[in-house]
Amino acid sequence: MSGQRPRLSDVAREAGVSLGSASKAINAPAAVREKTRVAVEAAVRKLGYIPDASGRALASRQSRTVGIILPTISNVVYSAFVHALHKVLAGHGYPLFVLAHEYDADLEAAYVRELIGRGVDGLVLIGTDHRAQVHDLLAASATPHIFAWSIDEAPAFNALGISNHRAMEALADYLISLGHRRLSMITGAVMGNERARARVKGLEDAVARHGASLATVLEMPLTIEGGRVGFAEWLARKDGATALVCATDLQAAGALDQARLAGVRVPQDLSVTGFDDIEFAALLSPPLTTIRMPIDQLGHDVGAALVALMQDGAPFASRELHTGLVVRASTAGPVSSPK
Repeated sequence: MSGQRPRLSDVAREAGVSLGSASKAINAPAAVREKTRVAVEAAVRKLGYIPDASGRALASRQSRTVGIILPTISNVVYSAFVHALHKVLAGHGYPLFVLAHEYDADLEAAYVRELIGRGVDGLVLIGTDHRAQVHDLLAASATPHIFAWSIDEAPAFNALGISNHRAMEALADYLISLGHRRLSMITGAVMGNERARARVKGLEDAVARHGASLATVLEMPLTIEGGRVGFAEWLARKDGATALVCATDLQAAGALDQARLAGVRVPQDLSVTGFDDIEFAALLSPPLTTIRMPIDQLGHDVGAALVALMQDGAPFASRELHTGLVVRASTAGPVSSPK
């Protein structure tokens, strides 16, 4: 047996019982005699036997696993979300497979096909904007699934998240209440990302409602470096904006760093905002005004909803979670034009 994985037949032989008794002792120990159970457990320990989960899945038509496909693993909001989700699923005996498509819609569709092919009992997808192929695969396989994070452009059922549009409107209302009449924005790519689209549209709608203006919208990677590059490009345009709205805290962190290097004072010359309220947002210089995402609640509620969906099969009405405006020192009323 050297170099080979022990099989159930090896356990049965070591324990001196039939193959059926060994299987029952492992999968339903209360259904066998104490002597048989003890012998099989001893054989399992001695041989280092690990039950074949794929075999059990074929027999039960359940893999007891869940998959999640993230847009990226480089943003801490997703790791925090996965942590909260994992705790709920693990409590119900569901290990979590985590994949990231890095904003590649074709790769996301391939991952959906792969996970369904592996027999996951449930899937979590981020956002509501996915290729038609993804929706076809979910429908054809009848795989329980939840669209997490956003209810913008969401179907009537099985979506759970925030309204990015309303959150950005609230942020814009606050900036305009401070006296800002000309805003600019650094966002992520809007193609294939309803979260980015809704944040831009929320800002546009709020600005129009107040009779203010949106001077510039720049699409940049949702990273610290994207914020740095976006700020440099915005500054070169000299568009007269007194507030710069960033689509994520990571972009805002990059923008703040680039502002420091360029000699633009925040908030005296320019107010800067983010979105997510990640842990280090309060530690930036100056501390960042942002929108707080209910990450822990989202992870918990998505996990609980998916478990119910996998066990009961009844779809649930899409539901919105609420964000909050967190005001810190990176915003103030406009005093002077940016350099």
